[in-house]
This record gives sequence, C-alpha cells and structure tokens, in this order.
Amino acid sequence: MTAATEEAPYLDIAAPEFAMSSEVVRDARERSWYARTNYGIAVLRYREVSELLKHPCLNQGSAKWPEHHGVHSGIFYEWWSKNLLVLEGDEHHRIRRLLNPAFSPRVAQQLKPEFAEIALELIEGMKDKQARGEEVEYVADFAEPFATRALCAMMGLSHEHWPFIADRANTVGYALSVNIREDIERIDQAVHELYEFVERLIEERKATPGEDVVSKLVAFNERGDKLSDAELRNALVLMLFGGMDTTRNQLGLILQTYIRNPEQWELLAQNPEELARPALEEALRVNPTTRWVTREANQDFEFQGLRIAQGTTVHLFTMSSGTDPEAYPDPAIDILATDRKPHQTFGGGMHHCLGHYIARADMSVALPLLAEHFTRITCPGGDTWLPDSGNHGPIRYPIEFTVR
Repeated sequence: MTAATEEAPYLDIAAPEFAMSSEVVRDARERSWYARTNYGIAVLRYREVSELLKHPCLNQGSAKWPEHHGVHSGIFYEWWSKNLLVLEGDEHHRIRRLLNPAFSPRVAQQLKPEFAEIALELIEGMKDKQARGEEVEYVADFAEPFATRALCAMMGLSHEHWPFIADRANTVGYALSVNIREDIERIDQAVHELYEFVERLIEERKATPGEDVVSKLVAFNERGDKLSDAELRNALVLMLFGGMDTTRNQLGLILQTYIRNPEQWELLAQNPEELARPALEEALRVNPTTRWVTREANQDFEFQGLRIAQGTTVHLFTMSSGTDPEAYPDPAIDILATDRKPHQTFGGGMHHCLGHYIARADMSVALPLLAEHFTRITCPGGDTWLPDSGNHGPIRYPIEFTVR
C-alpha cells in the first residue's frame, strides 16, 4: 500500500469494546473512505463498498480462515475448502448456477404460508409464557426456532429435527471465532453428524421426492449437467448451517432496531401488508447481522489512489455503508421512505447471498406478525450479544411486551 495508508484512520476491530455504531467508526468514515485495521483495511463508505463488492481483483476472503488460525486438516477443514462460500471462478459459477433454481423467488413465495404458521404458533407460545409470569427470551422462544423451522419447511423436513439442526449449526458457528483451534474437535464432530443427516436425507428424497428444495436439488443431481454427490452434500450442509445462523441473528437485530424506534413499529402494525417489505429492508440496512463482508486481494491493484497488495484482507463495512450520509442523506430508519438506495447486507457481485429470496420471505412474514401482536416491547436486561464484528446478533434477549 502507499504511504497514504499511514494517514488513514485506524480501527482496532478485535478490541472487545469495538462497536460498528460508534462515533469512532462514524468519525473514520467522515475522514476517509477507508481505515487501517489490525486485519488489513476496512472500506467505510457506500460508493466504495459497492464498487469493491464487484471488483475482479478481490476474492471472497474467508477461504483461508481455518489455516490462519492453525487448522490445516479435518472434516470441517475439508468441507470449508469446498463449499460455495469460498469457491471462485468457473467452479463457483457452475455450482451456483445449478443451485439457483432451488432458491428462486417462486420457491420463496410458495413457502410464505408455512412460514406464517410457524411464526403464529411461536407468537402464541410467547403470549402464554408471559401470561404465566415466565420470562420470554426472544432468541430461544422465537428467533432460533423460527429460523430453524423455516429452514425445515424449505427443505421438506419434519419440524422434529429443528433442535438437532440448531444445536449442530450453533457448534459449527464456533469455527468463525478466532478460537476455532480450541473448539475444532467438537466442530468436526458437528460437521460429521450433519453429513450423516444429509446423506440419509438424500437417500429419502431419491426414494420419495417431493416439492421441497432438497428434492429439487436431488433431481438436478440426477440429470445432465449436475452437481457431484460430494458437491450436493457440501451444499446441503452449508444450507443447514448458514440458513439458520444468519436468520436467527438478524431477527434479533431487527427486534432491537424497532425497540429503539417504537414509532416505526407502530407504523408497521397499522399497515403490515404494505410496510412489511420496507420495514424489513430498513432494518437490514441500519442493523445487519453481517457487519462486514471479507475479501482478499488476488493480485496487486490500485483503487482510488490506494495501492492494495496481493493477499491484503479487505473488510467491506456493510453496516457503515448502510448509514453513509452520502448515500442516505437522512440515514435514520424510515419505513415510509421511497428513495432508498439498495443496501449491501446480502453482499454483492458473484458472492451475493444465494438464499436472499428465502431469507427475505421468512423475515418479511415474521416481522409484521410480531408487530400485529405485540406493542411496547422492552428488554428488562440480562441480554448478551455476539461481538460487534463479522456476524453479530443476540445470544440471549429477554423481552417484555403488551399484547395488542
């Protein structure tokens, strides 16, 4: 990089007190389009994030995560090195093209009635708990079971499987921590058990196909240009992990956003049908679970006068870009706004989130139903959160509310 790097703001993104919504980050964004960090550079503004998400000199930056933290073999390592998140080039394009039909807008739309049934069942359970004087804990009582059971609906699974999937997916999530090496034995075991589950599922769908996503993928796998058996297994394990983890976290952040903006919550409750989608998109913009998207330079290149060396980690701060006043002159959440630029919470370019139609469908169903049933939502304390970096969200989120 050029000497100009030394003049750029510095952010210690590994510090326990680091917060994406802090004045430190806002000040850095005002001073410069990028900041130095202890892991490379961070891109802070909307225009530059938009351009770099699609830049040909940047690859997805998580491929070497296990190796960077001392993990060089094992079942998780093998799975991670071959899943769609980290593949590049022709191999990535081919697998993504074969998976795309299973995640289409039509598939997402067809699932909405079942998503609504799941949400309403969980909402009634929350009402009953509070009526009995018991604590309602939003992650355990709504966000995690809804995210996992919505995944079961998409995959055509019996909902009795959701605790197993949630538990194993939570364990695999430890692989995204800097402590991955300490936890690798249980992470490997969780991936092994998910592989076994997926292999049984594939055999069941071959024998008795349905209209679910897994049946579609198995059918694609049996004709013409197809996924290999290993590619299919890897893709399904990724679905079980990623489909639950990010949606659960995002549902927690969405509720936090509207607890802080109760007037917007009431607007949604008054007009849930029309405002469900803008209410979701605004919450995704200002409070995304994916705080940054990681890329790695695949060659030396120059961008806006900054020379970026091959191998440099580039964090694209999607949360910072989502409230950049250059892109959003009034960045505060406003579900009635009609001129918002598209946010970058689902990434961009060739690694744009494959499951974004499904994620938008399930959350756009859950959000207005929560608003229709609950008002004056508060958190009395006792909440705990993942670090405000990478993927963020509540671990525990007790709430109190008034039933409408």
